[in-house]
Amino acid sequence: MTAHGIMDDGDALVALAAALGRSMRDAGGLIVTAESCTGGLIAQVLTETAGSSEWFDRGFVTYSNEAKADLLGVRPATLQSQGAVSEAVAREMASGALKRSAARLALSVTGIAGPGGAVPGKPVGTVCFGWALALPDHGGEPLVTSETRHLAGDRAAVRRAAAAHALAQASRLLQQRLQDWPPVA
Repeated sequence: MTAHGIMDDGDALVALAAALGRSMRDAGGLIVTAESCTGGLIAQVLTETAGSSEWFDRGFVTYSNEAKADLLGVRPATLQSQGAVSEAVAREMASGALKRSAARLALSVTGIAGPGGAVPGKPVGTVCFGWALALPDHGGEPLVTSETRHLAGDRAAVRRAAAAHALAQASRLLQQRLQDWPPVA
């Protein structure tokens, strides 16, 4: 563990977060996180970079189903029918975080980091991700996408891999959308 409390590969996570932050700042927006199994790790690495207040708005840590519903507006019916570890919940977490912030980009993570918690069809290491992106001056509804990954390792490894994937995919999504919609001069 480093002096900042981030595990050994923390520098790589901070580098991913800083790169995403610079891209978001250049796009003229802020980032919000909605985290469950990562417990705020993504928000932590986003704020490791000096000046991150230029591109990071806030983070929601919604570990319980009640928190997901109360703070992010995840529908209880979705939680009941799909389970907390589902792409549907990840999408609703990302959309809810975007609506409840000044951000243009939301990242969400919900999963089973272990060592317990596995359920039929969702083993330890199952992590669902959501991203919602609303670029300024482009109108329309935000783009909302999701993905499920099965990550290997112990609890700490799953959490770090989930944070890295959420950040890397957010960067890819942002870069793709910026190419599709160049900034208005």
